[in-house]
Amino acid sequence: MDTQKFVLFLIFSTSMLFLWDAWQKEQLPPAPAATSAPAPQGGRNSASTQGEAPIPGNELASTQQGKSGVAPGVTPEKAASKLESAEKIAVKTDMVVAEIDTVGGDLRRLELLHHPDKEDKSKPFALLQNEPEHIYVAQSGLIGEDLPTHKTRYTAEPGTYELVAGQDKIEVRLVAPPAEGVSVTKVYTFHRGSYLIDVSFEVTNERTDAIQPFSYFQMLRDSQPPVGSFFMIPTYMGAALYTEEDKFKKIEFSALDKGSASYPKNADNGWIAMLQQYFLSAWLPKDKLPREYYAKRLGENEYSAGVIVPVGVVEPGQTSTVTVPLYSGPEEQSKLSSIAPGLDLTVDYGWLTVIGAPLFWLLSFFHSWTGNWGVAIILLTMSVKLAFFPLSAAGYRSMAKLRLVTPKLQRLREQHGADRQRMNQAMMEFYKTEKINPMGGCLPILVQIPVFISLYWVLLASVELRYAPFALWIEDLSSPDPYYVLPVIMGISMFIQTRLNPPATDPIQAKVMQIMPFAFSIFFFFFPAGLVLYSLVNNVLSILQQWQITRMIEGSALAAGKQKKAN
Repeated sequence: MDTQKFVLFLIFSTSMLFLWDAWQKEQLPPAPAATSAPAPQGGRNSASTQGEAPIPGNELASTQQGKSGVAPGVTPEKAASKLESAEKIAVKTDMVVAEIDTVGGDLRRLELLHHPDKEDKSKPFALLQNEPEHIYVAQSGLIGEDLPTHKTRYTAEPGTYELVAGQDKIEVRLVAPPAEGVSVTKVYTFHRGSYLIDVSFEVTNERTDAIQPFSYFQMLRDSQPPVGSFFMIPTYMGAALYTEEDKFKKIEFSALDKGSASYPKNADNGWIAMLQQYFLSAWLPKDKLPREYYAKRLGENEYSAGVIVPVGVVEPGQTSTVTVPLYSGPEEQSKLSSIAPGLDLTVDYGWLTVIGAPLFWLLSFFHSWTGNWGVAIILLTMSVKLAFFPLSAAGYRSMAKLRLVTPKLQRLREQHGADRQRMNQAMMEFYKTEKINPMGGCLPILVQIPVFISLYWVLLASVELRYAPFALWIEDLSSPDPYYVLPVIMGISMFIQTRLNPPATDPIQAKVMQIMPFAFSIFFFFFPAGLVLYSLVNNVLSILQQWQITRMIEGSALAAGKQKKAN
């Protein structure tokens, strides 16, 4: 097998890997559906029909046996497809602009001030929103007789809450309508310089007996992909869960559709989240607090993922508070691990994470020097090239030797004609005599493929590279070149490189190799500019290395020929 065939084989096999990965996600046999413990009906906000949020598990329900005032086994109500709306409360900090609706006290909109919108860069990116074409909101409530849910209408002081100079945090307090002997206040706490939002319930028991309610915190969203998602290989969008025992686990919407989602339900640690490209929203209960995780399909194209935690026993005349932080913001890798264990695993580098994670670390290291992600990619390319220099040098030497003996190989083909078996046998003997490894020229290409694929995922998954400029017209390395300049230059570099390779002896192969640079240029039109930049720099370095080695080999052969004639 010669180099040209091997290149085509690698292109084909890489494409098959991508297709196989996508096919597996759809065709894997469903896992056995996990079941929740049955529960008695009870409570005004109880629910039991399919599509509604799950009930507390045995571990949580058993803790309230013997307590009065709360019906065990009740669940959060199903979220409506079209959310009812009332007064809106605006909150502005140095990081976000939020909108809270008094219906349910839901967090209905969250704009990230330091991340521009994909379609209009003059506007901040809205991670959470409640629009006719897209819904993605944070909801919470209490489980128990006559306790407020995400459908309860709260009251709050109207107006805009703004974090001003000298303030480290700002609170928004929403008061639930009076219930029979129980007062509830829902509190949002926004912090300076942080995407963490504390969501609390203050429960005051004015009855004569103790109560023990539960609280739930959930994300509700549809399956609409984010605007600007890359169409060739979509990044993951769906729910995810982490516990110390089971580690990181994705809960795909397709599995929820089939009823085949399998994930740990009960734990005293971990978190649950909704993920999309570059961003996440995660509920982060405190460790050692018992909780039950759930994920459900609520209706047509609508899903929820959340956690149920106990408020605790509230004695008569006492007030208990339960707080669960919500992180809703970018997947900034340098900060996620310090927010919660395992939260950094939400940055998905695909099946080559073992290479992608070190690549991003090296990219970040170079970026800390240069302040430019494009320059960092160039330095990364040079580092990878240097690491594989001995291997690629050996491959280019084999290609240079093949280039010298191509006329002899052509004569072998003509000599044996249609007898391919004899021709292949003669060629193998010829390679052995000339001490040439016909596969040697494939090594430089082979070692680049894992790095190429890993960098592709780094560009798609790292929010640090979102809207990262390079120079001139390249304003976003994570998006395709808007004017296709880099892909065209990439195609030219490939054409130059093919001229340095041994000429194909087969006419069909020769035509394929002539067309390939043009085809690759079209293919790279749709790749992120950062990936094309990596490939272009790698090609230029390869051309220089191959040209130098070819010149040395041909010079040595010419000198040897002159010496032989002189003798």
